[in-house]
Amino acid sequence: MRPITAETAEAIRNALLRFYDASARPLPWRGTDDPYAVWISEVMAQQTRVETVVPYYERWLRSFPDVHTLADADETAVLKAWEGLGYYSRARNLHRAARLVRDRHAGSLPGTYDALRALPGVGDYTAGAVASIAFGQRHPAIDGNARRVLARLLDHPDPPLPLLRETMHALLPADRPGDFNQAVMELGATICTPRAPKCSRCPVRDRCAAHAAGSQAERPRPKPKKPVPLIEIATAVLRDARGRMMLVRRPARGLLGGLWSFPGEEVTGEAGARSAVLRIAELHGVVRGEPRELGTVQHTFSHRRERYYCHALEITPRRRANVSDVAWLSPDDRSLPLPRAQQRIRNLALAAS
Repeated sequence: MRPITAETAEAIRNALLRFYDASARPLPWRGTDDPYAVWISEVMAQQTRVETVVPYYERWLRSFPDVHTLADADETAVLKAWEGLGYYSRARNLHRAARLVRDRHAGSLPGTYDALRALPGVGDYTAGAVASIAFGQRHPAIDGNARRVLARLLDHPDPPLPLLRETMHALLPADRPGDFNQAVMELGATICTPRAPKCSRCPVRDRCAAHAAGSQAERPRPKPKKPVPLIEIATAVLRDARGRMMLVRRPARGLLGGLWSFPGEEVTGEAGARSAVLRIAELHGVVRGEPRELGTVQHTFSHRRERYYCHALEITPRRRANVSDVAWLSPDDRSLPLPRAQQRIRNLALAAS
């Protein structure tokens, strides 16, 4: 590892700010002075490609243009606006945080790192990004792109977080900390990429220890991949005599909490799916006919894979009073938020009807 001297820090700082001024992508949240908009963009962009985020960001601000409208919204509307973006806990935390900001900060996002860090769902990166970009505070914002850039500048195989923070503090300018944080992230996203970095175009290659050593492809060292378990789920597409499909609300806590899905039951292998679907159907009504196989849907989360064995079945629903976790929707009703895999199951069912 080669430490960064004061002279090198000044050269990197100036070169990256020039790069950012000349080459930053024209993203809709850049240049805004609205802390709320900065906050939304930073939460949305975590672990998500920028190209995917842009339309979601623009629709979100049309629906929830400020803290008050977000805080006052129903959770279903918030999750529907997030539908398809993944990592739904981020949307629920945004909603919770907006209510706290409304109630404790008069609807204005707090302007200090510590106060931002105390909001639900706001970690070190988000607090540093919002504090520096929206409020001009000198705080580092270290995401995956920044970690990779710094690991190569230092020629370190696995830089620990304290070293990354120390290095960023040394690099951050007093007058443009938000722009500098964004410049580092922009470099990592467009030039200092995980594979085949474009070193010939890099504005700081002459100050990069990994480039000098020829080790940039090995920095940072890849983390060992954990095995991803496969979860198999028998999924029941239950219809009533009017053709409506039944959805159930997932528990508020846990994976995809608060969203809606077709009822399902974990199974081992496809053989048990048919009997599981019958059990599910009998819980909700009187079964009419036999299950009809629709096919399978597969979806990969960050920590698990799921395979859904889908069967359609008609039932006569039992009468229930005050049931808030079950909904019967016509085939063209898109009012409830569904995870991406559940949307594919719905499409599979519609195609087979």
